[in-house]
Amino acid sequence: MQQILFKCLGAAQTVTGSKYIVDLDRFRLMIDCGLFQGLKEWRLRNWELFPIDPHSIDAICITHAHIDHIGYLPRLCKQGFRGAIYCTEATADLIPMMLKDAAKLQEEEAAYAARKGYSKHSHPLPLYTLQDVTKVLPLIRPVPLRSHHRLGNGISLQYEDAGHVVGAASLTLTVKGVRQTKKIVFSGDLGNARDPLLNPPTPLYEADSLIVESTYGGRLMPEVDVLEALAQEIELAFAQEGCLLIPAFALGRTQTLLYYLKQLFTSRRLKPCPVYVDSPMAIEATHLYAKHLGLDQRAKHYDADSLFHFPSLHYCPEISDSKRLNEIRAGAIIISASGMANGGRIVHHLYNRLTRPQDTVLFVGYQAEGTRGRRLLDGEPEIKMFGEYVPVKCRIRELPYFSAHADHEGLMKWLSNFQHPPKMTFITHGEPQACQKLQQAIVEQLHWHNVIIPEYMESFALFNGF
Repeated sequence: MQQILFKCLGAAQTVTGSKYIVDLDRFRLMIDCGLFQGLKEWRLRNWELFPIDPHSIDAICITHAHIDHIGYLPRLCKQGFRGAIYCTEATADLIPMMLKDAAKLQEEEAAYAARKGYSKHSHPLPLYTLQDVTKVLPLIRPVPLRSHHRLGNGISLQYEDAGHVVGAASLTLTVKGVRQTKKIVFSGDLGNARDPLLNPPTPLYEADSLIVESTYGGRLMPEVDVLEALAQEIELAFAQEGCLLIPAFALGRTQTLLYYLKQLFTSRRLKPCPVYVDSPMAIEATHLYAKHLGLDQRAKHYDADSLFHFPSLHYCPEISDSKRLNEIRAGAIIISASGMANGGRIVHHLYNRLTRPQDTVLFVGYQAEGTRGRRLLDGEPEIKMFGEYVPVKCRIRELPYFSAHADHEGLMKWLSNFQHPPKMTFITHGEPQACQKLQQAIVEQLHWHNVIIPEYMESFALFNGF
């Protein structure tokens, strides 16, 4: 092995668009293939010609199935990628659902914009279509957790549980050279060790080069009774004689919410109330989540009925079901995607409920810079939707304890497992301040050197002649 090069094509001082290129002599590997979300300057990059020839990429390794890690796959295949896409078995089950939903939403939004005439383009088009998604699916290759999978001459892959969502994994690339063997570790998105369903992130002990996420760098999650905190938010919302609207990621956050709501109702801490899950993808994800929990979680073999179901739970698979929710004036909880309120059915609910002082919008996850969710949390008095500005008169609340990400302490705990400092450590998947705070902590507390915050499109030589 002569040289290993690393290039950062996304998640550089932002939390979305995860994409990395690793050149291993004549083998080109891509780690994650996500969409940029949030600020317009980032989102526009989704539409640009990919900066590396897709035909030159031999394979892609996916860490988990969230759209900011897989959502660019149809676009890349449309531009010519034809290699294998490796991921864990649970992620392989989830990718078709996630990409089909993303394509369907983009097709619907483009058609709606054309119909209403609020796009600056005369013929607005989706980033990709359902037909484009069909080109991705035959390329998916599931890899069992904790197994060694050979990618190419002297290159192998191993996935370990990252605890973020079902199927989420950290990955280790082992590269055998003439004289030495090198390990390159990608943390993926590391999970919250207090998650009630998933295992904590698996500790890793060796890395010659390390790429670590920093979503909650510098931010600590207080030790709270999450059930009680959620119960109080529900009581406060219903005291206003309105409804509680919760934007939630269809994969992961929705299932955690249902699990907690069931505990509150069965323990009689709260009187059962109607709960509506208004996201076709969240409905499918809930069944897949339960299917795979038995493989990699703390509890013993759950199934969808015993884990998430309760009598007052209602699924809304059809658009007609979703529209009827607008008629409910009080006493109901509506959970809808997307989690950052940038697309999906949640936008229609916000459009109908932001003007209602008696309603409450509760955010339970990270809101990236530039997203509609972040703007609401920042207190903007009006929000643009469907080409018009909607005044914000409802209550806006945040309950961050549901985070599926490790906080600063969790990140440092995971990093402290490495027996020797990596030769190079790259901090990605975080906004600038979060990256800087994690970098400072690594240098000062772990005494590591060469801790780098890469910029978009920046390249590095990891190893030469080994």
